[in-house]
Amino acid sequence: MKVSELFTRTSKTAPADEVAKNAQLLIRAGFVYKVMAGVYAYTPLGLKVLENIKQIVREEMNAVHGQEIIMSSLQRKETWEGTGRWDDEVVDVWFKSKLKDDTEVGFGWSHEEAIMEMMQQFVKSYKDLPTSVYQFQTKLRNELRAKSGIMRGREFVMKDMYSLHATEEDMDAYYEGVIKAYKRCYERFGIGASTFVTFASGGAFTKFSHEFQTICDAGEDILYVNDEQTVAVNEEVLDDAAAELGIDKASLQPVKSAEVGNIFKFGTSKSEQMGITYMDKDGVQKPIYLASYGIGITRVMGVIVEKFADERGIVWPESIAPAKVYLVSIGAQGSEVADALYDELTSRGVEVLYDDRDARPGEKFADGELMGIPYTLTVSDRLVEAGKYELKARATGEVNLLTRDELFASISTS
Repeated sequence: MKVSELFTRTSKTAPADEVAKNAQLLIRAGFVYKVMAGVYAYTPLGLKVLENIKQIVREEMNAVHGQEIIMSSLQRKETWEGTGRWDDEVVDVWFKSKLKDDTEVGFGWSHEEAIMEMMQQFVKSYKDLPTSVYQFQTKLRNELRAKSGIMRGREFVMKDMYSLHATEEDMDAYYEGVIKAYKRCYERFGIGASTFVTFASGGAFTKFSHEFQTICDAGEDILYVNDEQTVAVNEEVLDDAAAELGIDKASLQPVKSAEVGNIFKFGTSKSEQMGITYMDKDGVQKPIYLASYGIGITRVMGVIVEKFADERGIVWPESIAPAKVYLVSIGAQGSEVADALYDELTSRGVEVLYDDRDARPGEKFADGELMGIPYTLTVSDRLVEAGKYELKARATGEVNLLTRDELFASISTS
């Protein structure tokens, strides 16, 4: 992709009403456009980051035998009435409307009931279990607060997966496998070392849940961890969790954190409420066990910006960056060589954002750092004459002057 072909532009400022650092930087760098509080549009650069995050999640969900689907955002009132979650006093984040014929509908904030309603058409006996389905979808939640940029939105992209089982033991075993898959996701995002499985309130879902919390100064939660960081408990359930886990509250220290994932065991409650069963080996109808697993795709993007950004801008981990290399051309000779280098790198499968604009070098370098591309590759008249290329790492600032062979070896292994 060439910078001259992007319809977006970088900016020195963000909207005056935007207080969240993640949104300020993403807006300034041209990754998102703010529509209103808690609602953002994603440009080609922002979408590329989201798709890279989704691909990591997709690979890990496929690895635990999840099957990708896409459900409707429009939800029937009747689907949710049986479990009581149509009631605004139970779920206070619904966006609701009416069709032309006055039929009441809601806009999907979650999909447990909808998934169970669909799956009862396909799951009839123990031979059909276990099964697991997941989707990437834009969720709509009428949040009272939307002040943390893309970390807390009224409209956001989420991966939600649902597993159905014949027995509690099978559900528990699968649940533990998904925890491991989630840990792999966060490792691949570049935040694994600061992300913990926590004990938390289930809210409108269940009494308790497991959250994946990333230590982050911009987070809205308080996480209590022990010195060994082997126990992590959300502040809101500290007393109950400490009692259940048999640990001394005094051994836990508070840190600020942001939720990046949430998983629940519903057991048979949903199937019992909705009258959904399967036939076991003995021909007896039994309720289905259900568990739910969510990762906030856009929230992960915002948390990563908050955690790694510096005074110059965003710092993307290579695994999710919109490009691996920010190619800068300086001078006539440098531009000619950079044009050919762009084509060759691209043909080798290296994602390149090529700043081919007729702009000052300082402006190009500043934009590359603001956008957070992992490596800046400079080709100038002076460097061409010396037979060298300058490669600078965004995260560390390390600069290397490389020959052509050294450059391709470095880029292919970095």
